[in-house]
Amino acid sequence: MDWTEIRITVDAKDVDRAGDIAQMVVPYGIYTEDYSHLEEEAREIAHIDLIDEELLKKDRTKGIVHVYISPEDNPAEAISFLRERYGAEEIPCEISTASCVEEDWINNWKQYFKPIPVGEKLVIRPTWETYRGEAGENRVVLDLDPGLAFGTGTHETTRLCLQLLEKAVKPGQALLDVGCGSGILSVASLLLGAGSAVGVDIDELAVKTARENAALNHVEDRFTAICGDLTQHVSGRFDIVAANIVADVILRLTKDIPTFLKPGGIYIMSGIIDTREDEVLAAIAPRFTVLERREEKGWIALAARLQ
Repeated sequence: MDWTEIRITVDAKDVDRAGDIAQMVVPYGIYTEDYSHLEEEAREIAHIDLIDEELLKKDRTKGIVHVYISPEDNPAEAISFLRERYGAEEIPCEISTASCVEEDWINNWKQYFKPIPVGEKLVIRPTWETYRGEAGENRVVLDLDPGLAFGTGTHETTRLCLQLLEKAVKPGQALLDVGCGSGILSVASLLLGAGSAVGVDIDELAVKTARENAALNHVEDRFTAICGDLTQHVSGRFDIVAANIVADVILRLTKDIPTFLKPGGIYIMSGIIDTREDEVLAAIAPRFTVLERREEKGWIALAARLQ
């Protein structure tokens, strides 16, 4: 049976919140169209000046969240939930549906994922794209096929985390990647010189994808992927713990993170909405000293040292 594509059209200013709510319906099969900062992002993220005419014609005042749901997951129930939540959050929206062959939605989002320079040292290259770089550029290329797992480098939370990570990683260090998703943080740390990385995620598909991306970048011998809960399945101490998740999970994890850090270790947190930053800062204050804070479009990332 065909899957159902749900298209949620909202004002551009609400697209991030709308995407977060859509993620509650199903943790996979979501992508977002947001052209409100098209020229700016083309220059700063993709480093290009020429933009396709079709993209330039897009409505900059609106954003579209695409959600793909299997027949077994009850699309009608999902739509009812979304209407209720958007109403409660006072997010005006238009919701439409269409049938979609499974193979189509799995590949549709790829047209929006291009090579992305991140920070000063990395470039994320999707496996179906070519990347030649700019003259004089000396970046480490991270080849990535995220599949249905979170973490492409296109989202602000991942980019912010990678920027902090590239400054923190020292040769031979050990990294713990909590909620590893596609494995992008683990693989990046290994390409930047870390000696080993452990990625843990409760999603079996994410763990499988992370292993595949480690192999794709020839670092599988230094990477361990674990499916399960952090405190029940991980042991040992690490130089760096990275958690690119959401504020609620970071708040729950923070009391346990010192157990997994070496003295003076670095805790990198991302996925924090600016309205939750004070809560996170209060939670880490007793054990951590904040070293650096980065912000982009309402998302916060922090690097803190264990006291």
